[in-house]
Amino acid sequence: MLDALPSPVWVHTKQSLHNMIEDIAAQPRVAVDTESNSLHAFREQVCLLQFSTPKADYLVDPLALTDMSLLAPIFSNPNIEKVFHAAEYDLICLRRDFGFSFANIFDTMHAARVLGYPAVGLDKLLGDKFDIKMDKKHQKANWAARPLPKEQIQYAMLDTHYLFDLRDALEKELIEKERLGFALEDFKRACAEESKMRVNGASWERFSGRKDLSLRELTVVAQLCKWRDKEAERLNRPPYKVVMDDVFIALAKNPPEKKVDLSAAGLSEKQIRLWGDVILGAIKHGSESPLVVRKQAERKQDAVLRRLEKIKAWRKNLGLEMKVESDIILPKPYLSLLSENPPKNLEDLSLLMKDSPARFEKFGEQILKALGVKHAN
Repeated sequence: MLDALPSPVWVHTKQSLHNMIEDIAAQPRVAVDTESNSLHAFREQVCLLQFSTPKADYLVDPLALTDMSLLAPIFSNPNIEKVFHAAEYDLICLRRDFGFSFANIFDTMHAARVLGYPAVGLDKLLGDKFDIKMDKKHQKANWAARPLPKEQIQYAMLDTHYLFDLRDALEKELIEKERLGFALEDFKRACAEESKMRVNGASWERFSGRKDLSLRELTVVAQLCKWRDKEAERLNRPPYKVVMDDVFIALAKNPPEKKVDLSAAGLSEKQIRLWGDVILGAIKHGSESPLVVRKQAERKQDAVLRRLEKIKAWRKNLGLEMKVESDIILPKPYLSLLSENPPKNLEDLSLLMKDSPARFEKFGEQILKALGVKHAN
């Protein structure tokens, strides 16, 4: 079945990009995906964009094109639905690399989550619904390499080729279960959310929440991370491919004094040969430097914490009853909003949940009850 599919159109020139956009702009919807090189570079970048229309599949090479701004009106056009699978990461990457804004998306992975599917991977859904087999071994490939092998090209094309059929099947189920409103609210919110992606190299603060590290040990880790970030950037590889985090923890807890002691922390002979002296230097510097300061989480008032626990317990129990994860019942942003700004009645709650009218309609009175609010109907 897969062998019978036409080859995708390779888009790597301004003219071929124009041709593709002319096709897409005339469609009511387009399927979209991206491939990045996060496992192979210090600073991740989008290395491929996939688009499918009912009649053609396109692979866009942003490494060959100097200007991707022609795609911006497609992504921001509310009259063209963009169908993604697992949209969150794609939107983050597209915002970061190209400054795109978004309107009107449909995320098949999230739709499956709203429906309570236990497994929501694209390969699983396509296999179960359409008996289509996908080889996911290319998922972690280096998408910055050129030319791309034939197998990777087919894999990339399949990520969008069947999304329309999957989208329609899931929408039908959402309507039948009366959950389409939940999904549409979430899609709209995803378009409006800001990017929260951390760039490779924002390192040592990731360790600051560990209770098993003293401030001195954390200071040693900070110096090791500072060195690793510079070396990873120089080599253009992810920091973990220089030295793993667990090794830094071991070095901080049992600081070695000589290169011969480094292997006990998990460093290989090659790593010791290349970086042994500088690692020892970073450890020594960390042992003598002023202590780093842990970021302290803001302490919420006891009344806020009580309301937060109540609303969490309610959505967890209802999620179990409806066989969905708790954030499908009430998305995370509303936990803080409702616990810190408790509504006095349904009118107050409707204002707080103005961007989630379907959930307000379905769960409004339950939410007030969970918060301990006495209200009039």
